[in-house]
Amino acid sequence: MSIFDRIKHAIFGEAHAASVQQSSAGGQAQSTGGATSPAQSAPSSPAASPAPTSAPSGSTAPSAGQMGSPTPSEDATTAALEPASQSSVDIEPILNDAVKKSGQKLDWRHSIVDLMKALGMDASLEERKELAQELGYAGDAHDSAKMNIFLHKALMKKLSENGGKVPADLID
Repeated sequence: MSIFDRIKHAIFGEAHAASVQQSSAGGQAQSTGGATSPAQSAPSSPAASPAPTSAPSGSTAPSAGQMGSPTPSEDATTAALEPASQSSVDIEPILNDAVKKSGQKLDWRHSIVDLMKALGMDASLEERKELAQELGYAGDAHDSAKMNIFLHKALMKKLSENGGKVPADLID
């Protein structure tokens, strides 16, 4: 997996995970009416549950859940599993949260090194040189200051092109 893909997955994957959690919580509230009784939350023993009904021998008739359109909870699950990149993912709150979780004072808005650190990635010069190749950097890779400026701008542009909502002041 390319370094850009790892960065994108770290950002968009977080947004996708949050949407799955929200959809799952919403689906549970709908299916249980928002509350869970002790009988609903306790695991059922085979003796306590009714025996499953089966179709006559040799029958391959689909069950009600297999026929027709999906149930509302199946629709929510399917929507939650769609890639987050198909809709716009606001990267600012995700990266701000990543900085808070890191416990470090990082400036992801201006530093490619800090952005990579916030995502828990290796921000070594070797990694940044590889990212520079991926993003088409044609300058001197030994001039890390110029390369880092290019990397940050190119990364913001590429995230935007791939479904990221990037703050306007970070895109040229």
